[in-house]
Amino acid sequence: MLPKSSLNYQQLQPIVLQRELLQYQRTLVTNIGILVGLVVVGTLGYHILEGWSWFDALYMTIITLATIGYGETNPLHTEGRIFTLALIVMGVISISYIAAQFTTAIANGHIYNIFQARRQKRIMESLDKHYIVCGFGRTGRQVTAEFAAEGEISFVVIDSDPMAIDQAEQAGYPALQGDAALDNTLLLAGIERAICIVAALPSDAENLYTVLSAKTLNPEIRAIARASTEESMKKLRRGGADEVISPYITGGKRMAAVALRPQVMDFVDGIIAGSNRSFYIEEYRIDEPSYVGMSLKKASLRSQTGALVLAIRRADGDVIAGPDGNTEILQGDVLISMGTPEQLRALNQILSPLHHKQNILRLPRTK
Repeated sequence: MLPKSSLNYQQLQPIVLQRELLQYQRTLVTNIGILVGLVVVGTLGYHILEGWSWFDALYMTIITLATIGYGETNPLHTEGRIFTLALIVMGVISISYIAAQFTTAIANGHIYNIFQARRQKRIMESLDKHYIVCGFGRTGRQVTAEFAAEGEISFVVIDSDPMAIDQAEQAGYPALQGDAALDNTLLLAGIERAICIVAALPSDAENLYTVLSAKTLNPEIRAIARASTEESMKKLRRGGADEVISPYITGGKRMAAVALRPQVMDFVDGIIAGSNRSFYIEEYRIDEPSYVGMSLKKASLRSQTGALVLAIRRADGDVIAGPDGNTEILQGDVLISMGTPEQLRALNQILSPLHHKQNILRLPRTK
């Protein structure tokens, strides 16, 4: 298998491969210089020795170096024939050397790496308002699977393991090989244009460094991190993570909930995850002034769209679960609503999505 390339082979490739690529670039420039030099020397030689025009001298040089075998452009004197012999020898040696270098570059994957790097660069530059998933392990795979199930989520995977990158690309995900804790890697992944970063690396320390780097480069980005222990969860929050998830704690709570309320959990799972959902849950921030101060009954959101408002989160963090028709809508409220894709699409026409300041309109995909 040819070696995998990251987005910028001069910044992110392993040191050995980086040196090889730079050496190939120098060799390529040298080879081009040799060819140009031979053409210049040959043209000057025929012009000076034979007194030919510049065009005739250039033409004779090209057909000689290319060993095409055409006849002499003009009759050659002895000096011209000696010069032609020398030019043929130099041309054969140089072209053979260049061909050998080119073949070696193909065999070592350098040509592939360069084109792959340029292709990935175009992909990364096209990303906007996207999600960055750091780590393609068990947690990262599940995160990307859920993103892919949404159908309209733009995201990129970062991992330092070439095998993980290969698996992500085989799954059809944009992927970038590199250390997610490094600023260069995050910048190449478009951190300044991203809206959320998910740090799902195996090490809590790596996740902490990744969150710190992400928040430094883009203070507005939403950072979600994976943690193994409660102590790590505290440190990650102090490091700037907006949400910290422990698979062990969350998994334990879920197992208990499934044991105690299996039907409830089946219903909840069916509306928050997966690709074959009948109902979705979405959140909307109230930025439309015309609805501020209204009651839910007067706003008639349910009658207009069919979507059900499950809860309201006030700007101060208070949550009103199961609001009734008399509940007043305030500026900055977040409405958590449930409905079919069509109902939520209708509600999107009325309310601003939660991430309105990033101009995001994330709709459930149609089946």
